[in-house]
Amino acid sequence: MDDLSPFSLLQTPTVAHPLLGQTILIVEDSLFACEALRQMSLRSGARIRRADSLAAAHRHLRVYRPTVAIIDLGLPDGSGAELIEELSNAVPRLPVILGTSGDVFAEDASIAAGSDGFLAKPVSSLAVFQTLILRHLPADLHPPGPRKMPNDRIAPDPVSLKDDLAHAVEALEGAASARDLAYVAQFLSGIARSVEDKGLLDAANAISGADGRNRVATLRTALQHRLANQPRI
Repeated sequence: MDDLSPFSLLQTPTVAHPLLGQTILIVEDSLFACEALRQMSLRSGARIRRADSLAAAHRHLRVYRPTVAIIDLGLPDGSGAELIEELSNAVPRLPVILGTSGDVFAEDASIAAGSDGFLAKPVSSLAVFQTLILRHLPADLHPPGPRKMPNDRIAPDPVSLKDDLAHAVEALEGAASARDLAYVAQFLSGIARSVEDKGLLDAANAISGADGRNRVATLRTALQHRLANQPRI
């Protein structure tokens, strides 16, 4: 389940669950990346909501106000930097706004848009996740006393990787413009970096170039090969 008991809202954070009582909105189109953040949030005691696009994020934000927003910069309907800037300038402002991406150049864009910090993909360290959020949360929302840093490394369910690859195949088939290809390239580049798949990374990057349309067949073959070798659901 993606939610803790509603009674968690009445509890104070603990050393074991330092984000108890907080709600985290994860704006992320990759199920593989989201699964890692979901596990970290729940292990930390937080409740979570997920949006896979800017439009979905706005629907969530009309209904409730999270404590923390973690926003991927590459989304199917626009740049996450737009949402970061919007939330950063909102009154009242969310306590913590973080950007995330597998693009090494995305951190500057995230901070420039107004985020409090940046999570570089792949996000696997529970300690890094908790520390970055607690650094920006008000002191009265911190757990009391000293806290031992967890050594846990979080590994997402491989089934979520298969779902992402299938989504990429569908998006690639429907890509009608250079912008569509750029989105597929960005989406797959983040996945490839997360699983350290250089071949997929090279194939994804190739379709974002000037002759990207001519490289689609190579990427399609790479995706089909990887899908065929993923665990069965």
